Amino acid sequence: MTSTLDAVGSDARGRTTPVRPQRGPKTRSRAHARRSLARAVPLVPAIGLLVVFLVGPILSSFYGSFTNMSLTGSSAASAEWVGLQNYIDLFKSPDFPVSVWLTLVFLIGSAVIGQNVVGMALALLMRSGSRWVGALVSTFVVGAWVLPEIVAAFASYAFFSQHGTLNAILAAFGIVGPSWLFAFPMLSIILANTWRGAAFSMLVYSAALQEVPPEITEAAEVDGANGAKRFFLVTLPMIRRSISTNLMLITLQTLSVFTLIYVMTGGGPGNKSMTLPVLAYQEAFKFSELGYGTAIATILLLVGAVFAIVYVRALKTEVD
Repeated sequence: MTSTLDAVGSDARGRTTPVRPQRGPKTRSRAHARRSLARAVPLVPAIGLLVVFLVGPILSSFYGSFTNMSLTGSSAASAEWVGLQNYIDLFKSPDFPVSVWLTLVFLIGSAVIGQNVVGMALALLMRSGSRWVGALVSTFVVGAWVLPEIVAAFASYAFFSQHGTLNAILAAFGIVGPSWLFAFPMLSIILANTWRGAAFSMLVYSAALQEVPPEITEAAEVDGANGAKRFFLVTLPMIRRSISTNLMLITLQTLSVFTLIYVMTGGGPGNKSMTLPVLAYQEAFKFSELGYGTAIATILLLVGAVFAIVYVRALKTEVD
C-alpha cells in the first residue's frame, strides 16, 4: 500500500497522477555515458583521419630526426639510429643561430608588427564606410589573401625584383631603386608576407570592433577623451581577446612560411634570409640529409607549440 501511494500524486484539481520514480546516481551516470558515446561516434572518422594524416607523420618525423635518413647512399635504403647526433650537429652549426635570429626578425616584423598593426589600421579604415576605400582594400588586400601562396610569391618577386614594379615606379620620379631582393632581402619578404596576410587580421579586428558598444565610446567622448585616448584606453582593452587570438594564429602561420621566401630569395643572398623552414628544406632536399633536416623541422614544431601554449594560457587567464 505504501509503494502504491508513493507512485501517485495529485494535480491542481485533486486528481491522482503517476509520479516518475527517482533515478539513482548510477542510472544517471550510465545515461550520461550513453549520450557522450552517441555524440562521439560521428567524430570517429575525423579522429581517424587526424591520426593518419597528422599525428602519424609527426611521430614518424620525430623518429626520423634521430636517424641518419638520407636521399642518397646506403642511408637511403636503411637508416640507422644515431640518437641525438643530428641535434648536436645542429646546435654546433654556425647557420643555426643565424636562422633562428632571422626567423625571429621575420616573425616580429611580419606578424606581430606587420600583419597585426596593418590589419588593425585597415579595420579602422573600413569603418569609415567609404565605398571606394572598401573597393580598394578588397582589391589589393583581400585579393592577396585569397590568392594561392605560389601566385602571391611570384607577384611579390615581380614587385621587388631589380626591374620590377617598385623600381619602375621610383624611376618615374627620377629615382634609381636598389636591387631590393639582394640589398634588403629580409625587408622585402617581411613586406611581402605582411601584404599577403594582413587581410586575415583585418577581418578579425573588423568583427571585434563591431562588438564594441558605441555607448561606451560615446561616453568617453563626452568625458573629453580624444580619438587616440578612446582607441587605446577604451577600444583596445575591450578587444584584447581578439588581439590575443589573432596573434596566436598569425604567429603560427608565419613560422611555417616557406614558399614565399623560397621563391623571392631562396634564402639568400648567402644566408641573409635563411629562416628555419628554408634551412630545413635545404638540408633535407638539397644536401639530401633527411634526418638532419627533420631535426630542424622538429625544433620548429616545438617552437610553434611553445608559442601556442603561451597564447592559450594568456587567453585562459583573460577568460577566468
